[in-house]
Amino acid sequence: MSAVEKRRMTVEEYLAFEATAETKHEFVNGEIIAMAGSSLEHSVVTTGLTSAVTAALAAAGRPCVTLSPDTRVQLAETGMYAYPDLTVVCGGLEVDRRENPPSLLNPTVIFEVLSESTEAYDRGAKAAHYRSRASLKEYVLVSSTVRRVEVLRRGEKSGWWESAIFEGDAAVPLASLGIEVPLEDIYRQLAFLQTEEA
Repeated sequence: MSAVEKRRMTVEEYLAFEATAETKHEFVNGEIIAMAGSSLEHSVVTTGLTSAVTAALAAAGRPCVTLSPDTRVQLAETGMYAYPDLTVVCGGLEVDRRENPPSLLNPTVIFEVLSESTEAYDRGAKAAHYRSRASLKEYVLVSSTVRRVEVLRRGEKSGWWESAIFEGDAAVPLASLGIEVPLEDIYRQLAFLQTEEA
């Protein structure tokens, strides 16, 4: 995401604008932020991530659904609307049907694929907005350039804590989903892209 375009709006104005906009916009603190196109690396990692998580959920027989970056998530606690790179919901979907298109209300896990222009925001302000949502159990930060994934997990009593960083040939345990996702499955296509560029 990039602050390509900024305008002040009410939530109602934002939702009306977004319903007819040709590109996606996030909304925070009365400001809309146009989402810029992604790099090849970001796109390849997002595709690999989605495939790997979907396959792991299917193999484990988990009753969860993976949702694309076109799915808008509403964070009523802070008034933010965002489009995560991947969202997983376990159990039934809860959406705000008053909105067009409806916004998701109950993410279980949110994944953001990092890029140079968004990493500080994804780690800082955006993470704080996400953590306010009670249904969210894990927030996962995925590098778009190297095999590196961080998982922030909601503790049982003490709020949020950061788990270990997973690199190299590791598998990423996602406790709230009851699965492990091999980094190889996430980054296989990135390695191919980097070979082509060399």
